[in-house]
Amino acid sequence: MSDTSIETRYNALIDRIVQTTLKGQISSKEQVYQLLRQEVEPGTGELFERFLSQQIQAFEQQNSQTDELKQAKAMRSLRALKTIQGEWERVQKDLAVSSTLNDALETIFAAPEGEVLGALITAIDPNRNPALTLSQIQQLAVNLQKQVPSTDGEAAQLAQGLIAGIASWQSLQDYLISWMYDNLEPLGFVGVPGQRGPWTVWAKQVKSPLMRSLFQTLALQQPVDEWISQQDNISLSAWVELAVTMQCLQQGLVAWFNKQAYNAKAGANLSTSTFLTFAAIWSQLANGLRQSLTSSNYLDSCFQITLQILRTFAQTKDFPLYGGIFALFSGDRLRSTLSYFDAPLKQVEGTQEKARILTLLGYSLQALGQLEPAKAFAQQALDIAQTRGDIQCEIANLNHLSRACVTQKDYESAINYSQRALILARQSGERLGEANALANLGYSQVFQGQQLQSELEVYESAIQYLQQGLELSKRLGDEQSQALCCSSLGVAYLVLSQPQNAIPYLEIALQSARISGDLYLQGQNFASLASAYYSSQNIEMAMTTGSLGMYLLEQIGSVQWRQPAGLLTILQGQLGDTAFQNLLKQCRAQIIPVIGVDGYDYLPLLLNQYQQSL
Repeated sequence: MSDTSIETRYNALIDRIVQTTLKGQISSKEQVYQLLRQEVEPGTGELFERFLSQQIQAFEQQNSQTDELKQAKAMRSLRALKTIQGEWERVQKDLAVSSTLNDALETIFAAPEGEVLGALITAIDPNRNPALTLSQIQQLAVNLQKQVPSTDGEAAQLAQGLIAGIASWQSLQDYLISWMYDNLEPLGFVGVPGQRGPWTVWAKQVKSPLMRSLFQTLALQQPVDEWISQQDNISLSAWVELAVTMQCLQQGLVAWFNKQAYNAKAGANLSTSTFLTFAAIWSQLANGLRQSLTSSNYLDSCFQITLQILRTFAQTKDFPLYGGIFALFSGDRLRSTLSYFDAPLKQVEGTQEKARILTLLGYSLQALGQLEPAKAFAQQALDIAQTRGDIQCEIANLNHLSRACVTQKDYESAINYSQRALILARQSGERLGEANALANLGYSQVFQGQQLQSELEVYESAIQYLQQGLELSKRLGDEQSQALCCSSLGVAYLVLSQPQNAIPYLEIALQSARISGDLYLQGQNFASLASAYYSSQNIEMAMTTGSLGMYLLEQIGSVQWRQPAGLLTILQGQLGDTAFQNLLKQCRAQIIPVIGVDGYDYLPLLLNQYQQSL
């Protein structure tokens, strides 16, 4: 059919819908929708849109008429045309979904035996454009059932799993966040084994034995990799049900946390915790499946889902380029999470999302004292960010490399990285990166000055950079950067043997670190405060802050816990065992609100562990 005949036909269709609408013969938008679905031929949608747009423009021009009767008629016709336009947009969206569903079906049926699970996980990937809604996933299951000859094949089991997964999610919706109201301090997914967190609540609501067992394992904070390695004969439908339900839980939690306007920062932290928790679970499942005889397809699907979660997370506006996983996990869960993420990331090409995830992991490894792997991650992220034009990510990794070099006492390299970060940040207007670069530049220069026994002017210049970074981070309202700048200033004054000047900055840094949820910076600042109070002869505060710094840093697996442990050991030697224990008891009231009774009781064991290692 020629363009001329199509134009005639479609203009006539538009006129017919407008006229019948004005006469009251078409009384609903649904009738317009159905007419458009029937009359507009596939592949000619762009032509229809053009002719519709031309008619809308023509009637909009008639609005300038002075004849009120004609103007009123033109307005009614324009409203009818706008209705057509709205319904045509709906038709286009539905056609796109239909095309996506058909493509998914074709991909699943074309997949070799044993690979249909991977095809399904790809089809329900939330990063697709357009991504399938829950109702569309349900439609996919219905379409699968219609096209399979029996109930025993892989495609049939996929359909059963999809339907069961949606049903499980519906049974959990009312309990999505109810568990938070049972806790005095709802802090994401960290809590007392078997008592806090969502898993115990959710385990009671699901019918799937596999899912119930997994949730109970998570509730007790037992190793997920060990659990999955002991599971035999997992059906494909049960695995798909688990994948769908977990995806719905994760998306539901993230959506709820992001809507918490009363505390946007807390909501962002819990949203981040959710992404990382679910990604870590799938990575742990993959680790366990490597050691079992269960289908390798399940292992591949774990990697797929992990990468899908990380990719979604990397695209969020609150992605923490200057934060780490340690802010959200504790104990053994953190120590294993980093290695779990490493494997699936190796399968990804050099994308912007990969660079951002590597940035997060590198910063976390740096906090744990694994400096060479941390620098390798940061350098890889830097290279990808430069290739992809991600200026924010590039600046962040220059800053992270600077900080790592300071820890390694390579102050010249640290200054070089921070100067590059500062220049790039100012050129691009990246204010957060500029604040961190100023902090790192001043921090590096203070330690280089100490190493070279420089004149006082060198320190004054370095402190000016730190002050500039602090002022900028305050204007930006970024607690993480304020904590870093104040912490750096506190350490600078400690280096200059000015503990009384250091203490106010370290206390501000501690408060900012608590607000940002950064356990590493909290631990660091407690440790630095302990040194400052010890130098100021305030032994009780040195004991309190040293104990808190030692505990928090050890809990996230950072080797830096040994620094405050060393200071406490010196105190014990100076005071004697009895006086030391009495002083620790005096500090109990200040320690327990931060780390609890169990944390307080663990302090002597931890200190003994340090002393035994000497």
